[in-house]
Amino acid sequence: MEQAAYLVHITKELSGRWTIPILLHLEKTGGRFTPLKNQLQISPSRLSNNLKLMSEANLIQYISPNERHHPLLPEYRLTDKGRFMKEVALILTEAEERLGCGVLATKMWNWPILVAISNHYTQFNEIKQLLQTATPKIISTRLGELKEASVVEKELIIEAKPKYIYQLNAFSAPILRETNQDLLSIL
Repeated sequence: MEQAAYLVHITKELSGRWTIPILLHLEKTGGRFTPLKNQLQISPSRLSNNLKLMSEANLIQYISPNERHHPLLPEYRLTDKGRFMKEVALILTEAEERLGCGVLATKMWNWPILVAISNHYTQFNEIKQLLQTATPKIISTRLGELKEASVVEKELIIEAKPKYIYQLNAFSAPILRETNQDLLSIL
């Protein structure tokens, strides 16, 4: 349970359209704002907002003018936490490529839900309890999208009280099991 909750927390922190691309490209661009903006094809205001959020999350550090290569141009570097999260981002990116259903991390809660299901949280309320801050509506929406993308299956179990369970399909299950192992190995 604790490992699943920690993996959910980590993957939630990497959710969002620009977090993983910024982590993966920051060092390649020397941590400089303009080359990063050009590399990612992102608007200056959006990049600035994302850098601010990532700085507040202690993923990156703003370099003071005295430490920069060019005092007038903003520069950033990865923190220790940022370097760790970059390793996590590489694992998630590889899994997304293997799954072949686009960039899952761009939408908040996709990866945390997949982590929950791959850790045997199969009922809606179990997933909701593990994710804690996700609303039922967003969980339902993301589960529907993951089902539509053929990553997750929804099955009706007819017992005394019928219920739905969510599980990974035959193609995605081994990929996500391996992803979980890779994530746990770097903890």
